[in-house]
Amino acid sequence: MISILNNQNNNGINRVKEGIIQNLDHPKQLELLYRKDKALFQSAFYEVYPEIMESRTAQIWNERLSYQQAEISWGGKNEFLIVAIASFIAGCIAKFPQWTNLKEDFFFQRNIGFVIFPMLMFYFSWKQKLPIRKLFLPVLSVLFSAFFINYLPDNEKSNSILLACIHLPIFLWVTLGYTFVGGDLMGSEKKINYLRYNGDFVVITAVIMLSGFLFSAITIGLFKLIGLNIENFYAQNVAIWGAAAIPVVSTYLVQNNPHLVNKISPVIAKIFTPIVFFTLLIFLSAIAYTGKNIYDDRNFLLIFNAMLIGVMAIILFSLSEVTKSKSSKIQLLFLFGLSLLTIIANGLALSAIVFRLTEFGITPNRIAVLGANLLIFINLILVAHKLYLIARGKATVQKAEAVIALFIPIYGIWAALVTLGLPLLFNFK
Repeated sequence: MISILNNQNNNGINRVKEGIIQNLDHPKQLELLYRKDKALFQSAFYEVYPEIMESRTAQIWNERLSYQQAEISWGGKNEFLIVAIASFIAGCIAKFPQWTNLKEDFFFQRNIGFVIFPMLMFYFSWKQKLPIRKLFLPVLSVLFSAFFINYLPDNEKSNSILLACIHLPIFLWVTLGYTFVGGDLMGSEKKINYLRYNGDFVVITAVIMLSGFLFSAITIGLFKLIGLNIENFYAQNVAIWGAAAIPVVSTYLVQNNPHLVNKISPVIAKIFTPIVFFTLLIFLSAIAYTGKNIYDDRNFLLIFNAMLIGVMAIILFSLSEVTKSKSSKIQLLFLFGLSLLTIIANGLALSAIVFRLTEFGITPNRIAVLGANLLIFINLILVAHKLYLIARGKATVQKAEAVIALFIPIYGIWAALVTLGLPLLFNFK
């Protein structure tokens, strides 16, 4: 039995060796042969390589098959120092309420974005060696928004102030994007790279947070075994510094090790796009079946809009991965179908918002939600149109990328208007 298996394996290798020799001048056939059975191709190639090593094609394939990606790159010493400084400053900002006896809820509600985004701006500014003239706008934006948000009245019942606190991180996120692209507002590809960075950032951050949670639980448990209760000390002196450093460390790892997540993101996109498509289809069918009145239920409407934003994020992330991995036409069709379903859902949400505005009057919440939904609605229609053209072979994926890139600064402008305008417009109520 073993000899039979060995003979079959040898015959397979010999066939692949013959295929390699015969197709040295046919790159497409070599690629198809490689994809059919990568392990068998590699074994056969190494056996036949001494005979064909004079061929330029064979030399290229030898480098491709022999290349070993380093597991983790830690960058240079200077970069590690920048990461350490940024992490330390982020930790100091997070510790500020403890050092000054400020109410932590009040502080973090308004300043959580300043723990994360300014340090990432600092890192990318150093990484890309941005000139001072290109740093003026992001630095001014951060300083002004920090001053504005912290000098708003302490009114826990104010919807406009709460909305300002919610939209401020979105504005800072777009400002970070400005730093990421080096101030090049016209470069669509750089903006798409920024979206891809965010997808990779989420993956790495989730892994680090899970690892940190397990480490913390084990550490606290070990000390409990010897009768020492360190929960409070650990939370105030270890966990808070670690949590503040995670965004910078995650970015550092993503920038120096893109191979860590570039195989995970396409899998996530391929899995979740059809799942979300069928879930949303069933959900919309259930609304029609149950006769749910979304016009009168405010909480339902808020959850509904949160769902729309989540689905929009999945579409954008999936589309960026399609452009990255050149996925199949089926994946594009799923994205097109998901965008259509989300347009329908968004249309329902918009009609409900308009109904509540006309029936119950203007409020900060309704203005903020209406603006966000209108932007998402327009963005979805444009993306769906491009996906339709791409599926029919009448447009390139770059066209859909351009639509996504176009709306990043627009979302930032809306977030700035909500943050700076609504508290003043509604007199901090």
